[in-house]
Amino acid sequence: MALTVLRAMGGITVQDRGRPGYLSQGLSRGGAMDRLALTEGAALLGQSADLAALEIAAGTVALRAETPLRIALTGAPMSASCDGSPLAWHASHAIPQGARLDIAARGGGYGYLHLGGGIATPCVLGSRSAHLAAGIGRMLDAGDTLPTGDDTGTRTGLTLTPLPRWDGGTIRIVEGPQTALFDDATRDRFANATLSRDARGNRMGQRLTGGQFPAQGGLSILSDVVVPGDIQITGDGTPFVLLAECQTTGGYPRIGSVLPCDLPNLVQAPPGASLRFAFVPLDQARAAEATETARRADLYRHLRPLIRDPHDIPDLLAYQLVSGVTAGHDPEPEPTP
Repeated sequence: MALTVLRAMGGITVQDRGRPGYLSQGLSRGGAMDRLALTEGAALLGQSADLAALEIAAGTVALRAETPLRIALTGAPMSASCDGSPLAWHASHAIPQGARLDIAARGGGYGYLHLGGGIATPCVLGSRSAHLAAGIGRMLDAGDTLPTGDDTGTRTGLTLTPLPRWDGGTIRIVEGPQTALFDDATRDRFANATLSRDARGNRMGQRLTGGQFPAQGGLSILSDVVVPGDIQITGDGTPFVLLAECQTTGGYPRIGSVLPCDLPNLVQAPPGASLRFAFVPLDQARAAEATETARRADLYRHLRPLIRDPHDIPDLLAYQLVSGVTAGHDPEPEPTP
């Protein structure tokens, strides 16, 4: 084992990219709410984005490193420390054996703790993700242990600038097979409305507040396949965005569907943050997805060294900081020809 859970409060689960391919058996994909955060953690540790990480949602977790570890912290910025010393978010760190890690959510969103080699809990249907709605896995509790896979990397002390997604903003959507059930005036109102996340959202879906957008004859449609990102409109006209653990079929009309590359902007927006939804043509949506896929594949090129604050280095005097320094008036050596 590599980590022992000392305390876990709130939604602390193991997550990877989920289980695609089981819709016909009634199982949605599941997996990490912010899939971009998995890619960022993989870049920081130099490993595959398919590896599992710890997802921290509105809670706190304390862990003990049973072996030396490399870790990375991504997703919604949270308070993190190693044996009481602060750790930078969106960065990778070396953790010594026996050290205590403390992570606490602040302001909502989903944060991720990545381990070198990934979390190696047992696979179920090809994934290590807990799917709470389907009864696969569970939230972590004190006393749990988290094994890791083989870590072939060595580098730590790296950071990157994440794609901003903590304050809401504009979310791009495409029309779907039921968009025509909403008249032009309703679609325009939806596209021009300022909405926000309701605090009651979970891994199945997110209710939006700020307006009602009823469909014409929406309560008489047949149940159809639904996927994460679909925006259902309930009987009273309230928008509800389906997320990772959504059901596989639904009978509410869908006004549109969020682009997968924009879904992290929605799930990481704090409750109350302003959200706007913009319809884009399908070809523009495909181009946006291709651009984002290329950007994520190139993330490792944007890593840079993490500059630590000397106040946060408890063993500062152990470092050789003045090697090669002179009094300033010594003559410079002649260059070697």
